[in-house]
Amino acid sequence: MRRGQTWLGTVTLFFVLQHSEMKHSNHLEELELTPSIRHHHRHRHKQTEATIEPLIVKEPLDHIFDRLNVPLTSYREKTLFDRNLVSYDMVALEERQNDWFNTSKELGELKEKKHQHWPIKREAVIEGDLVLGGLMMVHERSDNMTCGPVMPQGGVQAVETMLYTLDIINNKLKLIPGVKIGAHILDDCDRDTYGLEMAVDFIKGSISNIDDAEYACNATAVRKVISGVVGAASSVTSVQVANLLRLFKIPQVSFFSTSPELSNKARFEYFTRTIPSDMHQVRAMVKIVTKLGWSYVSIIYEESSYGIKAFEELEALLARNGICIAVKEKLVKDSGVATEAAYDEIVQKLLTKPRARGAIIFGSDQEVAGVMRAVERLNATGAFSWVGSDGWSARALVSDGNERAVEGTISVQPQANDVKGFKEYFLGLNVKNNRRNPWFVEFWEDHFQCRYPGSLRTPYNGQYHRACSGMERLTDSNTEFERQLQFVSDAVMAFAYAIRDMHGEVCGGRPGLCEAMRPASGADLLRYLRKVNFTGLSGDEFRFDANGDGPARYNILHFKQVSRGAYHWVKVGQYLDTELQLHLDAIQFKWGERRPPESVCSAECELGQAKQYVEGESCCWHCFNCTQYEIRSPELETACQVCPWGTLPDLTKTRCRAIPEAYLRPDSAWAIGAMSFSSVGILLTAFVCGVWVRHSSTPVVRASGRELSYVLLAGILMCYLVTFALVFRPTDILCSIQRFGTGFCFTVVYAALLTKTNRISRIFNASKHSAKRPILISPSSQLAICSALVSIQVLIVVVWMIVAPARAMFHYPTREDNMLVCDSYVDASYMIAFFYPIVLIVVCTVYAVLTRKIPEAFNESKHIGFTMYTTCVIWLAFVPLYFGTASHVPLRITSMAVTISLSASVTLVCLFSPKLYIILVRPERNVRQSIMPVRYSRKPPAALAIPHPPNKKPPCADKETQTDPVEFNKLTNGQTVQAKNGVNVKDEKKDTSDKVKDKHEKNDSEGVKCNSVKINREDKKVRSTNEKREGL
Repeated sequence: MRRGQTWLGTVTLFFVLQHSEMKHSNHLEELELTPSIRHHHRHRHKQTEATIEPLIVKEPLDHIFDRLNVPLTSYREKTLFDRNLVSYDMVALEERQNDWFNTSKELGELKEKKHQHWPIKREAVIEGDLVLGGLMMVHERSDNMTCGPVMPQGGVQAVETMLYTLDIINNKLKLIPGVKIGAHILDDCDRDTYGLEMAVDFIKGSISNIDDAEYACNATAVRKVISGVVGAASSVTSVQVANLLRLFKIPQVSFFSTSPELSNKARFEYFTRTIPSDMHQVRAMVKIVTKLGWSYVSIIYEESSYGIKAFEELEALLARNGICIAVKEKLVKDSGVATEAAYDEIVQKLLTKPRARGAIIFGSDQEVAGVMRAVERLNATGAFSWVGSDGWSARALVSDGNERAVEGTISVQPQANDVKGFKEYFLGLNVKNNRRNPWFVEFWEDHFQCRYPGSLRTPYNGQYHRACSGMERLTDSNTEFERQLQFVSDAVMAFAYAIRDMHGEVCGGRPGLCEAMRPASGADLLRYLRKVNFTGLSGDEFRFDANGDGPARYNILHFKQVSRGAYHWVKVGQYLDTELQLHLDAIQFKWGERRPPESVCSAECELGQAKQYVEGESCCWHCFNCTQYEIRSPELETACQVCPWGTLPDLTKTRCRAIPEAYLRPDSAWAIGAMSFSSVGILLTAFVCGVWVRHSSTPVVRASGRELSYVLLAGILMCYLVTFALVFRPTDILCSIQRFGTGFCFTVVYAALLTKTNRISRIFNASKHSAKRPILISPSSQLAICSALVSIQVLIVVVWMIVAPARAMFHYPTREDNMLVCDSYVDASYMIAFFYPIVLIVVCTVYAVLTRKIPEAFNESKHIGFTMYTTCVIWLAFVPLYFGTASHVPLRITSMAVTISLSASVTLVCLFSPKLYIILVRPERNVRQSIMPVRYSRKPPAALAIPHPPNKKPPCADKETQTDPVEFNKLTNGQTVQAKNGVNVKDEKKDTSDKVKDKHEKNDSEGVKCNSVKINREDKKVRSTNEKREGL
């Protein structure tokens, strides 16, 4: 069987089966059609015995219909009621008129029949050169019947909008010269399967489009080809119908189907829509929830393509925005109609999550109305605030009678303006002047709650006992209009403009249809349809987007009490191009309550608290406090984060703030005290140095060793200067200066002292064993020895700096401290700088002890010894003070600076103050005899006089600046004098006394010179006293 025959056979078989199943027996039981007892039109009744042979399409389609006693011509154009849906003998359809109101006699007879079958297939037909199909949701769905009650807004008004728009196009605009656009409108009863059955009528005239060569219509059966279909309203019905129309290349424009699935042009190539996709609607709803501050909501969605696809997008977007879903419930849609108990169960599940007061409902008006009735029954009207989809937004079916439950709803509705002139047109309609709409009588009866004389009995009008008078009128006060009728009008206008553009290009603008448009090619028409751009009857500009969807424009509607007991839907915002504009001031969730209800599982934790989630709940948690030194982790809300060292949590415990740097500031009292002490020391050192320079040739200065004294003064000065390096803000350079200076200055001081004490010790130790002059005792040698000792410290520090460069760093003795110190301060590495000076101090102290009994003439060793003793005491006191003040930076730095300055001061005072006293206060003692006592400075007796070489100075002469004891006769406890020639003289007390007396008498009138130092007579009495003491 070839392709054309295949489709033909399939469709023909569908019709045959439909007609054969719907035939009734003459022995049916009586059925009273009341609202409480309904008969499903798909119920299979007992059938007369009939044999249907396997169908092989070998004869034209009109012969098949002739076998079924159905005139093909009349079936297409004249049928008002399906003969198999109404069980009474109908008159020949050829003799009947399209206007079913002219059949009052037949209607009266039908009313008395009790075997009528619901629903009755009706169709609204307008003749035209090109015909548009219309699939409308005239009736609601029912739980036990195919069709429910008439739907006033989305059904009857949508039908009238299509008819009204065609009137404007054909009679007023006259878009296509010489061409009239007709209509063939059917009812799908909001069921996808029933809508698919109805849509089969739209393809009867298009079967030949599959293969024109294989099939030709019977010449006597003139069937209009449907150029395009307006509808369906429901997304699930549109999916089924689109799959069918696609096979026959019939373009489809829906006005209410918003499922995102329909944007897939790979599956739904011939489907377009004037309403935007639910993808935009879902985004708008999520933004509303976010704007209200909700983080825990419930979702109710219908079991259809419209609801399921929207829920999938909604769930993903909510998760992306950190909003959790408390309850997810599905409304029965495709599988039937839910019972009231099922709706009660849904509401009870919502009530198990009392903190989720916000709920999103994505469904159609009939299902949502069932939810609202359940809310009323369970007395839960104040428990929820709803965010609704366009499927039930501003629908009277939902809000009428359920005002308390619906109150506070914020819904999203595609932005649509009123169709100009339609309101007046519709309010002017009545049963007598609107005979082209076969469902208008049902609407009239439902609207005015009366029975129209002569109307057919339906499952829903039997309860009306009052007869309609015919004087009823539709008014603005008793009629509520569907807000989205613009999309119906735009769908019809889109087809009209597409046909106009196609006619102008294919037919060249000639009036009437050319052969190229008999019939119009569906593929070509779709191409023109996607390109239309027009201003509709609502005044809005319209064009399809890339997916064949309408522009994303939404109104945000709110159902509230405008006055006590008066409820209305009001506009409170809009959503345009991904931007939400919501006027919260205009929202009133309950009477007198303008603040949005709280819809969170757990209140947000306080500052400084972390979350511990409840098992199985992603938005429910317990809060716990972070510890003293922790903040709530900025990356992980369930954990606390310990602040880094040097920082502490702020008062809110949301971030770690840096602890202020702690270092000895120059303007602090500690630093000022340390610098003042050092400044005084610097001045004293400079003063001593100046005195030494001025009196550099005097015996006191020369006897103390000028060169080493200057070195000693330089070291003392550096000790004072180190204080300033310690009190300023630590930097890498200052830390390097501190590391080098603290050890170096002490090394210079104690290296000079060690050189002095070592020289004295060597001299007197060597004199015990030999009269030979010790080596390395000259001033230049002393400087060399001192430099060598200092260079060791320099080498140690340089190596240390290379291995571990000095740097400033932050030190944290405790969690609340942030000390800016040099790295050597942190550990005991300062001991590297102090180790060598300490060794020098110890050695100097040992030498001071060893030389403590040196003759009085060399008592500087005693001063050095006192200096070292005092220094040791100072540093022994400093060590516990230094390590005991680790957490007090100013005190620790000050103690180090003061200790260094104090050590320098002890050295300055102990070594230089006796000499300063002689130089400044007692200048008369700044002579040779003051340096050497008389018994050591006088000449030996004449008999023991030692001749001097002619070219040499006397042995008491100081070659450079230091008096050399080796040049004198060796003194042993003041008793024995050994001359250079080795002669020993016994100093007996009596002889010595006599000789001294003789000598004084002899030289009474003249001075005595030794080493060019003149001894005056004024000293005679002093010398006499000393000699007497010595004689005793």
